[in-house]
Amino acid sequence: MAPRTKVLFSAGRFISQLRTPGNGIRTYYSYSHEPFHPLKRAPVWTSAAEAVSVIKSGDVVFVHGAAATPLKLVKAMTEHGKSSQLKDVTVCHIHTEGPALYAQPDCEGIFRANSFFIGSNCRKTVNDGRGDFVPIFLSEIPILFHREIIKIDVALVQVSPPDKHGFCSLGTSVDCARAAVQNAKYIIGQVNPCMPRTFGDGVIHKSHFDAMVDGIENLPEHKPKERSEVDNQIGKLIADNLVVNGATLQMGIGNIPDAVLASLKGHKDLGIHSEMFSDGVVDLTEAGCITNAHKTFQPGKIVGSFIVGTRRLFDFVDNNPFVTMCDVSFVNNIPIIAENPKVTAINSCIEVDLTGQVVSDSIGTRMYSGVGGQVDFLRGAAVCRDGLGKPILAMPSVTSRGESKIVPFLKQGGGVVTTRAHVHYLVTEWGIAYLFGKNLRQRAAALIQIAHPDHRESLEKAAFERLKCMPSLD
Repeated sequence: MAPRTKVLFSAGRFISQLRTPGNGIRTYYSYSHEPFHPLKRAPVWTSAAEAVSVIKSGDVVFVHGAAATPLKLVKAMTEHGKSSQLKDVTVCHIHTEGPALYAQPDCEGIFRANSFFIGSNCRKTVNDGRGDFVPIFLSEIPILFHREIIKIDVALVQVSPPDKHGFCSLGTSVDCARAAVQNAKYIIGQVNPCMPRTFGDGVIHKSHFDAMVDGIENLPEHKPKERSEVDNQIGKLIADNLVVNGATLQMGIGNIPDAVLASLKGHKDLGIHSEMFSDGVVDLTEAGCITNAHKTFQPGKIVGSFIVGTRRLFDFVDNNPFVTMCDVSFVNNIPIIAENPKVTAINSCIEVDLTGQVVSDSIGTRMYSGVGGQVDFLRGAAVCRDGLGKPILAMPSVTSRGESKIVPFLKQGGGVVTTRAHVHYLVTEWGIAYLFGKNLRQRAAALIQIAHPDHRESLEKAAFERLKCMPSLD
């Protein structure tokens, strides 16, 4: 007779007890951490308040990010923390949408946000000392969970409704959320018909959830901001001079990457392999510019990890085999990026000194965003297998107050996300500086040439004082 197996369920895991002849009961773990694998268990359908009541003092809670932020669960968690007088609950995430109620001053001591990338809703919290920031490459966030450097007690995620096979989708944000659900002790899903069903790594069978909550609501949208003339000038410079037909593109967040996309309508056979993308990719796809025909990984498909945009973008990715949403440890893996043809990485920055050091996550000591995937893709483009990659950073030459963003010395406390050794192309509305292989004297000269004319004389003087010689391209 075959051995009999008894299955016991507990907090998102189960233990099988295998009875063998003469040996009594042998216990072993048989839980599959693979979210694609259907398990012989079912989640409890309940209210948001009941679902989050499992959170206790001292727990670490993961919150799904970007457009997938489970706002209903976040609100319920915050109310539970207050009413139950919880203490020292850590809430970890990349940038999230909505008001981040747990990060408000009235939740101090109850919750403490721990951001892997700072969104606008947690910026004040971090800078006031009520929240924390982890400097980390986006590609390495999953490692924190897999190696249990951060042990997740409860994961709050938002998913599409189960299909006929019981599979849900993490939808707009697979990024580090897949790793979170693989490692969390307890998983709560906000089930939302407004969440697009996407292909790729973000599929999770309903049996992996401990609790599910009906959570229909519109996803948070990012309406495109009105671009300035400077943004459009920079976008056109990059599109006309640095992006070639057949290039594989990565775009960061912001007006400048959006301006580049808007200027690419005349290009052909572009591919997308990018940690994130927004509405501009829809326009280029509809114009026939994006075919993904020459890509090495996932040829014929747009590859992303999370998306930020409007309902038009969400509808575009919904049930669309042209788009694959993948784990960020794959999308941002440098050797994988480098295998694609003509990798062109386009990212924004905040400040650059005359030697090429790049600040991207802070303004002086004030934390602003995070490390993100900038270095992942700049490096992937730099070591691109075909030798035709272009790592590009771009910014307006001056701040809104007219101060130069190319500076002799970085502001005190400014975070160097991209080192002087990583920089290849830097673009402002005044031109393109190519710094790779240039010595400090040559770098200073190239950067001064693309600084605002009002600041070039003072920068040249500062360069002489710093380098003890005149900056020169020769």
